[in-house]
Amino acid sequence: MSRTYKATGINLKTQVLGESDKIVTILTPEFGLIRAVAPGARKHNSSLGGRSGMFVVNELLIAKGRSLDKITQAQTLKTYPGLAKDLGKLAASQYLAEIVLSQALSEQPQEELYELFNEHLHRLEALSSTNASGVLAHLAHGVFHLLALAGVTPQVQVCCLSGRSLKPDFTDPNWQIGFSVPTGGTICLETWKRLRTQGEGEINNQYPIPHTPLPIPHAQTVVVHRQEIPLISSRLGAMELALLQHLSQPEIMQIDGARDHHWLSVEQILRQYAQYQLGRPIRSATLIDSYFAANHDATI
Repeated sequence: MSRTYKATGINLKTQVLGESDKIVTILTPEFGLIRAVAPGARKHNSSLGGRSGMFVVNELLIAKGRSLDKITQAQTLKTYPGLAKDLGKLAASQYLAEIVLSQALSEQPQEELYELFNEHLHRLEALSSTNASGVLAHLAHGVFHLLALAGVTPQVQVCCLSGRSLKPDFTDPNWQIGFSVPTGGTICLETWKRLRTQGEGEINNQYPIPHTPLPIPHAQTVVVHRQEIPLISSRLGAMELALLQHLSQPEIMQIDGARDHHWLSVEQILRQYAQYQLGRPIRSATLIDSYFAANHDATI
């Protein structure tokens, strides 16, 4: 059996190893996630220095090892230099990379995930405007598509309680809809309030009150399961719901009236939901918060 193999992959993460090496985590369409040593990559004149950078796509020749494989050759096929030139684009790319790292499997083909991630990096890099709204919109679009590929996309078209279709009401400035992270999506607040009122009005008969007769031996016990009242994680206005509902489309659709704070609300909702599904925080999200705060202050 050959001790070397070829793969095409994009670098998602790098770690320092020893005095001059790096460990590179690579997403490949053929083999999924690969962790391999790039020997001497930190040396000034190393041919693997630039090729082991973030978001570089290489054609690789890799030697198998006992614990870690080793990159023996690398030919760069594509880079995304535009991402490193803008803090917002770079932060959004790292954000998406974290989600990909949490979803990708090793030793299994990951072609769809590989293509989807590269497509959204290309869209971020191609952004002509560096305003926060554009970055947040493309980030939210990428997060939604990655969740959809994993089969855990949030429900945003219907109420999770009643199953009724939801349409944003732009005629009422106070119109709102709920979003429940544990329940998995949008919730009609009227339905939620009605369920809550009914729950509070019921008498709890689980525990005996004083002077209650002792239960009859061998009597049949009937257990009634009530519908749990879901936790409302956040509330959305008509614009936020409209933006969420359009994220399933292949391309971002321009909606008149959408502002930075609308996209920020959408991103934060998807962040909470993604972290809940992944079971871990998205560390790069703090960079997005800093970027948005700085951009917002600059425009005031």
